[in-house]
Amino acid sequence: MSKEPRRIDVAPAELGLPPEDRSRLAGAVVVGAVPGAPGHVVQEAAALARTFGVPLLVVYVDVTRFIAGSEDAEKVLSYPIDIEVARGELDAVAEETARHLDDVEVDWAVRQVVGDPASALRKIAREADARMIVVGTRKRGVSEALREMFYGSVARRLSHRQETPVLVVPPPGA
Repeated sequence: MSKEPRRIDVAPAELGLPPEDRSRLAGAVVVGAVPGAPGHVVQEAAALARTFGVPLLVVYVDVTRFIAGSEDAEKVLSYPIDIEVARGELDAVAEETARHLDDVEVDWAVRQVVGDPASALRKIAREADARMIVVGTRKRGVSEALREMFYGSVARRLSHRQETPVLVVPPPGA
């Protein structure tokens, strides 16, 4: 562990972690992040990673892209559903993570993957032999309740369908 926060790197991982990430990020605490989310979830995950003495792997799952095929086992072809939405979101997550971890002594990396959030986080956690998965909860409200009714909760789906421990961080003041 370094004496101050250190960004390992930021990269798209598309379908999963490349082999070099699997060893470098082994045992990491995996945290799901989206642009504009409150920082308390990433900060809680970073505190756990620091306590465990492992890196923090921040995962942004891009649900605005679809998988169009694969050239080989290492490279997937994916395209944005809406190019305007897709632009800059990985960079936004990386910049927000840097701000949230400004005074936290932990090594961290950001990866962008494509697909269903629960499935993608589960896959990344398995590939990194993650110590824990950390996710937040959605805002309260009618629109969020309807979204959860139709699509389900990422936290609920994660907690029922895989072996890695899951920490669900409630919103501040909940």
